[in-house]
Amino acid sequence: MSQFTLNLQPSRQILTVSELTARIRVLIEGQFPDLWVEGEVSNFRQAQSGHLYFTLKDERSQVRCVCFRNEARLLKFRPEDGLHITVRGVLSVYEARGEYQIYVQHIEPVGRGALQLAFEQLKKRLETEGLFAAERKKPLPVLPRVIGLITSPAGAAVRDVLRVLRRRFPGAHVVLYPVRVQGEGAAQEIVEAIGYFSRGPVADVIILARGGGSLEDLWSFNEEIVARAVAASKIPIVCGVGHETDFTIADFVADVRAATPSAAAEIVVRSREEFDRHIAELERRLVERARYMVLERRHRVQQLAGDRAFRRLPDLVRQQRQQVDDLTLALGELLRRRLKVRGERLLSLQRRLAGIDLRLRLAALRLRIGRGRDRLRNSAERFFTARKHRLAALAVQLDERSPLRLLGRGYAICYDASGHLLRGVEGVEIGDEIAVQLSRGRLGAVVTKKETPEG
Repeated sequence: MSQFTLNLQPSRQILTVSELTARIRVLIEGQFPDLWVEGEVSNFRQAQSGHLYFTLKDERSQVRCVCFRNEARLLKFRPEDGLHITVRGVLSVYEARGEYQIYVQHIEPVGRGALQLAFEQLKKRLETEGLFAAERKKPLPVLPRVIGLITSPAGAAVRDVLRVLRRRFPGAHVVLYPVRVQGEGAAQEIVEAIGYFSRGPVADVIILARGGGSLEDLWSFNEEIVARAVAASKIPIVCGVGHETDFTIADFVADVRAATPSAAAEIVVRSREEFDRHIAELERRLVERARYMVLERRHRVQQLAGDRAFRRLPDLVRQQRQQVDDLTLALGELLRRRLKVRGERLLSLQRRLAGIDLRLRLAALRLRIGRGRDRLRNSAERFFTARKHRLAALAVQLDERSPLRLLGRGYAICYDASGHLLRGVEGVEIGDEIAVQLSRGRLGAVVTKKETPEG
């Protein structure tokens, strides 16, 4: 009868946490390589790296989501807390925390288009910054000498603008900066055109024009870089983009918004008749103002002529003349008295000066100077003699204490290879190089033997 062993206990396979997480990640990625998920955004934040982190939730569950920078820069809008969206991406596991999350590749808002949402978000943000405020908008020139026109040279907008300008003001000078008004790179070309006019005195006013179209067609004028370039322009900008019902971000930021490109041209340049009417009105106001001022001054003169003080004017003049005569006499008397006092003092000084013999005083001063010079010379000689004796004594002491006198008696001074003074044998080892300073010259030596005082 054969024997066999029955083992009903299963074999154990022990996995590390990392191995388990990696296997789960492979299973999940294989099961959900491409999926769409709908939910509400919460805990949204944007890292300094440009990556977007948020949670997608419904009434019962939630899942973490990550949108990396390369995908995030392609979004027309930014997710925000409370926004209902649909995301497309790959389900995977973040192994460092063992959490499953969606790596988002595309985001769409639910119920609203992405462009419309991006438009509302940017409009709200720029309005909060004050870019739409009326106080920052620049006034338009009354009669611009040069008009800058930023539009497509092949569109209908350029023809409409030029037709209106020729009709309303034939002598208008227009500088056209051709740009693309839709498609990839159009926004950057518009920004460069605005910068060109702002850098130098090329134009007095700018017309930013484009014909009508869909929201996608007009999107170049909703880009943030265009809005900020319009706000930063040093030259007033009139924005005539689309039809009357079309609104773009550039319309809100521009100094003046026109319903159409033709309306923008009409706003920039008034007609000749309007100028004539304006000049006639100014002339009428000027004449009325001048007439009023003449009547007012005449009435004031009549009031002054009837005033009592004005009638006493001749009497006041006579009194002032008499006061001038009195002051003139008083001033003359004062000057005569002062001149007399000055003359008497001058005579007294002359008499005192005549009694002084300057030659005697000069001789006495010379004698005092000579005696002082002799005393100074004798004092200096005694001082320098004492210092010479002191210096000689110090030189004798220094010579007695000089190490060179010891070297002259047959002694020597030893230095190690680094130039340090050797005071004992413990400072060197056998084989080290040393230098020996003698009274006349220096020797190089090598240590071959060491003996301590004890040995």
